[in-house]
Amino acid sequence: MAAEFIGVGENIHCTRIYKVGGKFVKEVDGSFGIAYEKAGEARSLPVPPKFQELADWEAGKVKHCAVAIWQGVYGDDAGKEAGVDYIQHTAKKQESAGATYLDINVDEFSTDVEERVKLMEWTVGVTQGASSLPVCIDSSDTEILRAGLAATDKSRGAPMLNSVSLERPDTVAIAAEFGAVVIASAAGEKDLPHTTEGRLANLDQLVSMLNAAGIGNCAVHVDPLVFPISTDQTNGTSFLDAVKSVREKYGPEIHIVAGLSNISFGMPNRKLLNQVFAHLSVEAGGDGGIVDPLQINADILAGLDSGSEGYVLAKAVLVGEDDFGMNYITAAREGKI
Repeated sequence: MAAEFIGVGENIHCTRIYKVGGKFVKEVDGSFGIAYEKAGEARSLPVPPKFQELADWEAGKVKHCAVAIWQGVYGDDAGKEAGVDYIQHTAKKQESAGATYLDINVDEFSTDVEERVKLMEWTVGVTQGASSLPVCIDSSDTEILRAGLAATDKSRGAPMLNSVSLERPDTVAIAAEFGAVVIASAAGEKDLPHTTEGRLANLDQLVSMLNAAGIGNCAVHVDPLVFPISTDQTNGTSFLDAVKSVREKYGPEIHIVAGLSNISFGMPNRKLLNQVFAHLSVEAGGDGGIVDPLQINADILAGLDSGSEGYVLAKAVLVGEDDFGMNYITAAREGKI
């Protein structure tokens, strides 16, 4: 197991959801807040009425980072203080857990690009005020990518752009302009390849484009694409085969970093599946992931017991040896794992 793991911490992201009425979203005296603990002190981020009128709330969900950003930018004095504190607390927790980069994405805050540009700049500034790590700018919009990269503090190391792909060739020039390292997706111009051959063909083109723009392989973090095991039991092995092939083709200089938690969508005990999958990815030649660093980091991976019942059952699902994951699902339902 590798001594280091490149963790792109994914927790400052407007898609992140907590369950209303669950462990973190609590009602006190008619007001809802997102509970967290800082330096042993219980704190609460107020959920504004605006969020309680959304369809997400009706479905029992709330996007907690979006709440923090809203409060930090639009709230009253107490709300602004709470919003900043929550984002900075989230950043510090990820850094303490061994993250290498802090991924920031505000795309799902609104559909207004101008507003999201402002919010990206604000979130980058607040995050950098709490953590010494370089940030990773993540967006589907190139204007937001440019704004985020322009707001980064280069003295802490090159920022990261998430992501470049053949579908978005203009992002290559943006990365080169700002001296960013990149997550290079194996996605094609119009599709997402599921075979190793398709992934490598797309990456061959993309890496050549990056090299031509002055971005060397040491600044490239390949994402071979992870698809849920719940939709096809070969998705785990096809990814692991692609990781091995990328490592064989590009050698030790290039990095292999993927959205590893995608593998567990639709499955119980996602944390266990994600950890075992990350372990298998590293064994295959990967050296990082876009992950929650509180759940996946070098120390956690090194401490996994590959002989434990949970590991064995999870691995069987991930390498296609447990048809439809029935043994794993049964064990999870029975509380064995």
